Amino acid sequence: MVKKVKDFIIENNLLNKGDRVLVGLSGGPDSVCLLHILYNLKNDLEIELGAAHINHMLRGNEAIEDEEYSKRLCESLNIEFFSTRINIHKISKEKGISEEMAGREERYSFFEKIKEQEGYNKIAIAHNLNDHAETVILNLMRGSGMEGLCGIRVKREGGIIRPILCLSRDEIEEYCRINDLNPRIDKTNLENIYGRNKIRHDILPYMKKNFNDDIIETINRMSKLIQIDNDYLNKEVEWYYSKYCEKRPDNLIILKDAFSLDLALLTRLIRKSLFNFSEKYNNIEMKHIYEVIELSKNTTNKRIYLPNNIICENVYGDIYLKDKIKVLSKENNKEENEVIINKIDLENNTIEYNGYLIEFKIINNLKNNIEFSNNVLIKYFDYDNIKEELKIRQRRNGDKMIPLGMKNSKKLKDIFINLKIPSEERKEVPIVVFDDEIAWIVGYRVSESFKVTNKTSRILKITFRRKEKSNA
Repeated sequence: MVKKVKDFIIENNLLNKGDRVLVGLSGGPDSVCLLHILYNLKNDLEIELGAAHINHMLRGNEAIEDEEYSKRLCESLNIEFFSTRINIHKISKEKGISEEMAGREERYSFFEKIKEQEGYNKIAIAHNLNDHAETVILNLMRGSGMEGLCGIRVKREGGIIRPILCLSRDEIEEYCRINDLNPRIDKTNLENIYGRNKIRHDILPYMKKNFNDDIIETINRMSKLIQIDNDYLNKEVEWYYSKYCEKRPDNLIILKDAFSLDLALLTRLIRKSLFNFSEKYNNIEMKHIYEVIELSKNTTNKRIYLPNNIICENVYGDIYLKDKIKVLSKENNKEENEVIINKIDLENNTIEYNGYLIEFKIINNLKNNIEFSNNVLIKYFDYDNIKEELKIRQRRNGDKMIPLGMKNSKKLKDIFINLKIPSEERKEVPIVVFDDEIAWIVGYRVSESFKVTNKTSRILKITFRRKEKSNA
């Protein structure tokens, strides 16, 4: 079996000379077998080993004994050992997810933490052929599509590898017996309290007895064929993603033209977008992807809520992916930022407002001797039409202005809609007000009421500059 695993590692290019490998060690047969085989291969493969164990605090003294067993095993093999205790039951309640899901999230989080802190570059997980078959059937019943029928991947991003995915559970148990390893047995794996256990103890044995004695290998062969087709489609999606998706600091945009793609490509593009935004594949199902497609057909500003704290919003046909926590926190923040300056204080003054440096300068109109800038953040106004003060603030409900070239006032809301400015960005646009009348929607529109004419004797020049971010 050691040779079988070595050949599998080489065939799938899982390890390279000099790799430092952190093994996820529960103390059960699978992870003990994995650790022991890698220990026997470490000189041939020229790798270093470490092991990480998590006590989920779900099984009382048995969990403590699992931890002690794992520690002793590593000491006997002279392998560096890392462990932690996490109350998974508490975390699952706090997050509103199953203990299985909470345990998985915490395990990978701990493995990644140790990997970064201790300089490991690979994380070895002990999934086997039976786990793979169980996953395929579980995903089939969830209706997860081709991606789910690919089952467990041999390796994935982040340096995660599965070196014993070539071994069956029977082979693993035989290896532990021959090498007198006496691994720990988690009794909850013998109870049909989880969906996976029911597949393991009821469905697969029934299929093996009544349909195919080699069902585990058959499912494995099928998933490999599906992986080939699925990988090809995913490569095609890479090009469409670069064309139709834009990643920004606070959101990810799927452009409306993407929704004319063939459904096989579109569903993958959406899945890739959701992962690239949240960095999580978990909890996203086909029904969520179809919800995004349906959202693209709806009117602007409609939004839906997806797992992994994702908000999807239709903004003039484009789909914006946003962080739910950040969006709701921002929307619940009612504090309004406003700056007021007396007219007499405007001369050669500079102030700060919401990430801008704003400069004011009064210029005498010397009849055509002024060079007016085309920069949308620099505008000129009739200084003498200002009575008392200037304000810079956020927009408010009911705001109106008379846009340049028009006679009647128009609601700012309608102006923003016509300009196709997303609703969540409107509050960030500075509004310049002279006395009680809006003079400038910064970067977009100026008012007819304060335009410079041949009769203007003094001009107020206002310049907005974005402050440079500190590197500190």
